[in-house]
Formats: sequence, structure tokens, C-alpha cells
Amino acid sequence: MNKSVIAGLAVGTLLSAIGVFALQPVAFESAAHADDSDTYRQLNLFGDVFERVRADYVEPTDDSKLVEAAINGMLTSLDPHSSYMNPKSFRDMQVQTRGEFGGLGIEVTMENGVVKVVTPIDDTPASRAGIRPSDYITHIDAKPILGMTLSDAVDKMRGPVNTTVTLTIVRKGVDDPFDVKLTRDIITIKSVKYHREGDVAYIRITSFNEQTGELLDEAIHALQKQIGNSKVRGYILDLRNNPGGLLDQAISVSSDFIPEGEIVSTRGRHPEDTQRYNARGGDLTGGKPVIVLVNGGSASASEIVAGALQDHRRATILGTRSFGKGSVQTIIPLGADGALRLTTARYFTPSGHSIQAKGIEPDIQVEQNTDPKLKKRTLITGEAELPGHLAAEQGAKEVAGSDSYVPADKKDDKQLLYAIDLLNGVRKDAAFTSAAASNAN
Repeated sequence: MNKSVIAGLAVGTLLSAIGVFALQPVAFESAAHADDSDTYRQLNLFGDVFERVRADYVEPTDDSKLVEAAINGMLTSLDPHSSYMNPKSFRDMQVQTRGEFGGLGIEVTMENGVVKVVTPIDDTPASRAGIRPSDYITHIDAKPILGMTLSDAVDKMRGPVNTTVTLTIVRKGVDDPFDVKLTRDIITIKSVKYHREGDVAYIRITSFNEQTGELLDEAIHALQKQIGNSKVRGYILDLRNNPGGLLDQAISVSSDFIPEGEIVSTRGRHPEDTQRYNARGGDLTGGKPVIVLVNGGSASASEIVAGALQDHRRATILGTRSFGKGSVQTIIPLGADGALRLTTARYFTPSGHSIQAKGIEPDIQVEQNTDPKLKKRTLITGEAELPGHLAAEQGAKEVAGSDSYVPADKKDDKQLLYAIDLLNGVRKDAAFTSAAASNAN
């Protein structure tokens, strides 16, 4: 059975009972040998309830929807990132990881029965309409989301290009819900953007899809040509509000800055499940100073990159504490029945630290000046605040995330300006000097 590994926030739905029972025949056989009668009793209970609902519910029921809803309940009880994808959702996910899909351009999760915005994607209808991280979507075209699955809600937000959809938003610090009308568009995710800031090379990664590693290579070479390789003072890698994505792309990105050594390890339920991933390809920047920007919206694959560069002292991490999603999801195809997205491991930075429900603590803490219009609104996000999240490793203290606000105008972006000043030598900071000196040695 083919499997792929993903390290990011994603939309999931439901799982058919046939898929579950067919997925682990050995487990059931082992349970029989162990005379685990309680397991079979619980399965019989499910069957009894299922038959009673089919027979006696006030209206005719859809058997497949009943089973899927039941299995969805089982998976969502594990953690916020395990889910079932029906065939359509599985296809959508595959398209999304390739970097192009139709919709609004918004990363979402489900919390307390409503849809919560993780982050809008740059240059999409959602970002242009002012949708923000931690917004709650309560209605779609005036229909309440309460009672829908996350997949149902996402399907309703998607649709043909140039058609409109109205989202009802609840925002902390705003007294009343308000409507936002958006026009659907083809969302083409060019996950790497770049420009020069004088002699500083600025690179922003918005997500980790199948194109990211290749696009980063192109960005580095293009900036070296624009500025002149010998004149580049350093690199800013902006991972703020990047929700994550593919694990192999996080490794590829890290390898562009780290010449050798471990990038990340994953540890599952059993010791033999441990895997280690090492740098490949060499440092494309020639050892120039690197500053990585993170905030409360930097999650999963972003944290893998930040953690690897921090532990190798290859970069200075600047900003605020990251999201804290230190778990890895394995995508297990179920043939014609879709796929199972299951949390199978925690990931660890090269120094052996798990960041699950803790996040990456920056070397240099720089808070943004919150937009005056948002003074009453909290923008704190974090894995530790998600209901049912996977606990931190071995009872370690959990830490909330941080502010995910990034000003639209560069002149108001304290984190970016601080990084530029450090690389230009205008500002001094011991943490940056120490990291740069360590890499030079």
C-alpha cells in the first residue's frame, strides 16, 4: 500500500467502515488470538446502534453517510489532524499539493463546530478580502456551518471560477458578525516569492507543495544574479503564516542552507518506526548569514525548517513563537474509497527536541505593533489551544502560540525591518552575531 507523508494543516473528512476494517486485518486477527472480547463487543454495539437508526429514525437515512459520520467521529477524537478523505477530497488534496486548485485561497480547520481560519494564502480572494488568521466562519451563503463536517463546509466554499460566495465572519474584538462576499478564482500557489532589499536577498515561502524546493533553488540563483553573489549581505527566509505542507519539501528547503547533517527525525509508536532525514545537495548560499522569520502562523513544515537551521546554528530565528504542530500525518490511500490521513509520528529537531504543543522559540523576540483597528482583537494561535491536540512529548510543558499579525505595509513590519538592519550592520544583536560567527567557523 502506497503511503505519503505530509507535515501541515489540511482539510479532511470521513472514512467508510469498509476502509477501516480492510485497513488492519492483522490487528483484528491479533485481537482474536488475544481473546479481546471487549473490542468485538464495542463493534457489535456500533452495529446495533446503526441498525436501530436505520430502522427507527424519523426519516429515511443514507447508510454511507451514517457510517462515514461515525468513523469521522472516531478519527476526530484522536487529534485535530487525523481525518478521512473521501475520493473527491483526496483528489482535491493531491491537486493542492501540486500547487494549483480552485477556491478562495484559505487554510482552515474545524473548532467547536465552526470553521476556523488558519491563514489566508497570499494573493488570493481570501487575502484580498481581508480574511485573517483566527477568524471564525459561521455561515456560508447564510446557511449555518454548525452540524456540517469540515469537508462539507469546504465543498460549499469551493465552486466554479467567477462565482460568488458570502462568508459570515466572527472576529475577536468585533462585536457583531459581518459578511464578506468573495469571488471564487483559480488558486495558483507559487509558493516561493522573492525580491532584493538593497544587497539583502529576501525570500518568502508561503507553503510547502511539490514545487517549493525547485522554486527556492531558482529564487536563490536569481537573487545572486541580481545583487551579485559576492555582494549579497545575507538572506531573509520568511516563513511567517506558512501553515506547512510536504515533509520532503521541508527537507529540500533546509538542505539549501545546511551542507550536511540531520534535518529532522520522526518517531512513531514503536522504536523501529524512527526515521532520520539528512541534508542533501549542499549550501547554495555559500555560508552567508541567514535570518528566518517566524510567528504564530508558522506551522509544521515551517517549524521543521526553522528548527533545523536553529539547531545547526545556520540561521538566526527572529519573530515570535511558532504554532507548535510537531506531528506528522501519513496519507494512506484506500483505493476507490479515498484515503486516510492519520497522525503516525512526532517529529524532532536535530538536537532531539519535540516542538509538539510548544513551538520554536525565536533567538530574537520581536513583536509587531498591532494594527490600531485590531487592538481589541487577540491574534494568538497555537497547537496547544486546539481542542483534542496531541499532547507534548512525555508530559513536557505546553506553551501557547503567538501573534500571527503581519502588517501589509513593509514600513510597519518591525520583524522584517529588524532583520534587514541586522544584515546591513545597522543594528547589533548578540544572538545574531553568535549564530553568524558559529557558521563562519
